[in-house]
Amino acid sequence: MSKTYNIAVLKGDGIGPEVTDATIKVLEAVQESAQFKLNFLYGEAGYYCIEKYGTNLPEETVALLKKTDACLKGPMTTPETPGAPVSVAVKIRKMFNLYANVRPCRSFPNVEALKPNIDLVVVRENTEGLYSGIEYEVSPGVGVALRIITKEASLRVAEFAFKLAAKRKKHLTYVHKGNILRITDGIFKDAVQEVSAKYPDVAVDDVHIDAMTMHLVKKPETFDVIVTTNLFGDVISDEAAQVTGSLGLAAGANIGDAYGMFEPVHGSAPKYAGQNIVNPIATIMAAQMMLDYLGEKEAAAKIEKAVMQVLSEGKVRTKDLGGSSTTSEMSEAVASKIRML
Repeated sequence: MSKTYNIAVLKGDGIGPEVTDATIKVLEAVQESAQFKLNFLYGEAGYYCIEKYGTNLPEETVALLKKTDACLKGPMTTPETPGAPVSVAVKIRKMFNLYANVRPCRSFPNVEALKPNIDLVVVRENTEGLYSGIEYEVSPGVGVALRIITKEASLRVAEFAFKLAAKRKKHLTYVHKGNILRITDGIFKDAVQEVSAKYPDVAVDDVHIDAMTMHLVKKPETFDVIVTTNLFGDVISDEAAQVTGSLGLAAGANIGDAYGMFEPVHGSAPKYAGQNIVNPIATIMAAQMMLDYLGEKEAAAKIEKAVMQVLSEGKVRTKDLGGSSTTSEMSEAVASKIRML
């Protein structure tokens, strides 16, 4: 008997609907020969909801998410004005305790990267730290932001990263600024070192965040699993994505003990909305990570293989890859490959 998964689909803002629709076509192609069914449940979320509902994550959407096994989330615009709703991604991460943000960065065939042999994963703590956006104006012109780091959250993300490293090349690098942020990063460092005792086969090293931004440009091929705090992870994962060729290829997973949300790393790029020119591969690879998370390894491998074949052939290339193919042409090319596998 085939298994059915309920998947929440939040299309988002800007180019979100286009890349999400393109990804659904790919998932439908996978289902044609799979032993499982994906039941897509569409919800509203994003900047466009604020005027309509007064929030970017309506209660109806929260209720929908709670009925699903995973969420495929399109890019969303987050307002930058003080007092505006915090990002949808941050809300969902906190709501479902999605403490590990996982961003694979690798060299793709026929895509210009700094090095041809990059294959690393950034694991970013996802629930606290400076990225939480807890800040105050204590007097006119004087602002304070809180960087909350706890042992509990640090141990949890370190455990996730070590498990991943043990399955890969058995090499973990933790990134911090412990020479300046001695208390908060001290807690993070101590947690990583505590967990490392359980994984004697995993080689461990540590790098300061400023040096890491340089090393990712100079020698990205020397890293495997990188674990760090929330804001540092946000910065270096975007850098690593560009080092491997394009943000248009970078996917991310937000994983907790009981739920997962999957999304492209890039933003909503409103200036390209409705033009059918952006690269959907980041969202397609996010769906690939979703299937892997759900345990459908064979289907996940099919998507990855199809993407690699399309890129390797180089006939279909979107603008960011130096070509002129459309969003829909790229998704159709990947879907067609899947049907042939």
